[in-house]
Amino acid sequence: MMRQYELIERVTAYDPDADEALLNKAYVYAMKAHGHQTRASGAPYFSHPLEVAEILTTFKLDVATIAAALLHDVVEDTDATQKDIEELFGPEIASLVDGLTKINQLDLVTKEAKQAENLRKLLLAVSKDVRVLMVKLADRLHNMRTIGHVKEEKRKRISQETLDIYAPLAGRMGMQTIREELEDIAFRALNPEAYEMIVSRLEDIKSEVGDIIVEIEVVLQQKLEEAGLKARIFGREKRPFSIWSKMERKQLSLSQLSDIFGFRVIVEKPLDCYLALGVAHQNWRSIPGRFKDYISNPKQNDYQSIHTTVIGPHRKRVELQIRTDVMDCVAERGVAAHGFYKDIKDKKDAEAGVAVPAATSNAYRWLRHLVDIISSADNPREFMEHTKLELFHDQVFAFTPNGDLIALPKGANAIDFAYAVHTDVGNGAVGCIVNGKHEPLMAELHNGDEVEIITSKAQTPPPSWEGSTVTGKAKAAIRRATKQAIRTQYAGLGREILDHCVEKAGARYTQEDLETAVRRLGLKDVEDALASLGRGEITSVNILSVMDIEVDDKQTRPFAKEKAGSKNNAIEIRGVDKNLPLKIAPETGAVPGERIVGIFTPGEGIIVYPIFATKLMEFEDQPERWLDLAWGTDESDKTYPARIKVVIHNEVGALAKVTQTIGENGANIENLQMVTRERDFYDLDIVLEVVGIKHLTRVLTSLGKVKPVSHVERVQG
Repeated sequence: MMRQYELIERVTAYDPDADEALLNKAYVYAMKAHGHQTRASGAPYFSHPLEVAEILTTFKLDVATIAAALLHDVVEDTDATQKDIEELFGPEIASLVDGLTKINQLDLVTKEAKQAENLRKLLLAVSKDVRVLMVKLADRLHNMRTIGHVKEEKRKRISQETLDIYAPLAGRMGMQTIREELEDIAFRALNPEAYEMIVSRLEDIKSEVGDIIVEIEVVLQQKLEEAGLKARIFGREKRPFSIWSKMERKQLSLSQLSDIFGFRVIVEKPLDCYLALGVAHQNWRSIPGRFKDYISNPKQNDYQSIHTTVIGPHRKRVELQIRTDVMDCVAERGVAAHGFYKDIKDKKDAEAGVAVPAATSNAYRWLRHLVDIISSADNPREFMEHTKLELFHDQVFAFTPNGDLIALPKGANAIDFAYAVHTDVGNGAVGCIVNGKHEPLMAELHNGDEVEIITSKAQTPPPSWEGSTVTGKAKAAIRRATKQAIRTQYAGLGREILDHCVEKAGARYTQEDLETAVRRLGLKDVEDALASLGRGEITSVNILSVMDIEVDDKQTRPFAKEKAGSKNNAIEIRGVDKNLPLKIAPETGAVPGERIVGIFTPGEGIIVYPIFATKLMEFEDQPERWLDLAWGTDESDKTYPARIKVVIHNEVGALAKVTQTIGENGANIENLQMVTRERDFYDLDIVLEVVGIKHLTRVLTSLGKVKPVSHVERVQG
């Protein structure tokens, strides 16, 4: 276990002005707080926060972060409180510790829900201070290094969580060294046989080609020096998990992989990267499709480098990554690397390849974007779904007509692109032009596509879009728009109900009267009140009474059975596609031309029934749920459901004759079920699609004349 003075020496080695007293204070406090606690390995518990702090010193982090690492478990695992930490170490360190403390008092049923809520809290804390993430990843790394001491079930659960969340999160934040070690340890815990197989095979390959690797390094160095370029070159083998992932993704055997070894070329300036690329391509043939320029188009985690693959000496495929020292630092340490350059804010420096402050990095902006998605998730499962979607996808780069670069996950379509540009563009999208050609909005985009989105103010995104998109931002925005559309529908229905009842009562009201009533009812706003009325959560009488409008209760009842269906006293509907949340009762169906009523049904809106439906008897003692409706449309080409029962003789071809008759009369069968009634007869339960009552009557009359039909009638529910 590292001693106190050793930790101080590690910090002062890169920060001579470090507050040694603060570090000593945090060291002693944490050691005393954890006391005689031990880990599963039997080691003193304090060894864990100390190891976490040591990991962070390799990233040269500031004193506050190192102190938070020492203290990160005291609130969760000892008698210390958050208030104690703030009083002793100040609000900055206390905030970091709070972001790292799990939510223990959660009234949640499943481990998955608890996992999601704790991750939500962590990401919210990280969005305010990225140092929280660095401590958390170092914490997870040390826990994984000692994972062999925990029980197998817990070991596999923690390892899977690491692969699902923490390793990808480290990658998205550019902390590649931590990501690779987390992946390899988790991989070894989850699939030890595959891990050992790959490690063994890598050892064999290294012994076979070791001399060739050295030769390639020497030849590359020589060619670059001849071109006047100063460069450092070193070979690097892929990690076991990376190899395994590629084998699974591309369905390859280990012997088929051509890029197990890669070569990193480190040069002085960004321009030298392109000169080195030219040297490589002049001397060796490049492989088509294997060139990527992440300098002009950095990844979302700020990664910059040029990738190319050439046929090198001995006709071996040689994968090259060409970058500057600064790019290499960011590639390995991600947002942690930005700590070295907190004072550099000159745009020219950034363009020259010098890292910029963490708060302005692409990785940090991505994290804030992820937090925006969190706010729209309704439940833990949805939150975890969005988080994993954002973590796992590789990128596709597309452009707006103005040349703005839009980075999207692989598999993204024009809808994802539209929402990446702006939420309003996504909500109003009606079409797209890709590379000058009209394409469907669902068309998958590819690198380099130029995409123009055609919008309309009248457009509302259909709920089906959610299943067609891949970005969390698009899914969240579509879900919000759908909720708002439903709310608007209920508000529209509420307005019609209120206006109708006020008119029946012979009264009038102004918008100001309504706003005053809403405040007196304690509701959020007018739309909220009307939506509550449309959903049946409040009645029109509730609103009218607080507007001081004297009304007769009988006049304002939403339903008068003796006059049901009259256009003079009912709300008119024009089918279920009107801007009202109406559904037709599945027990009976309902068609234009017959008298109808509506029943408020919580969670479903208004269910439309024909007046003869026996189901209505269940609501006779609930008059407040009844709504007087009338068809505001004549029979047209639009179809409506009607449920019928047909009794047929059990004879060959009987069913065919029934379906043929229905088709000949221009009706469609939406659903058909055959139920055995007696030996010689069958009951057919059929849901027809017809345009109105006259059409339905014609179908029923024709069916009654078919020879095998014994009886036909409308189902009354």
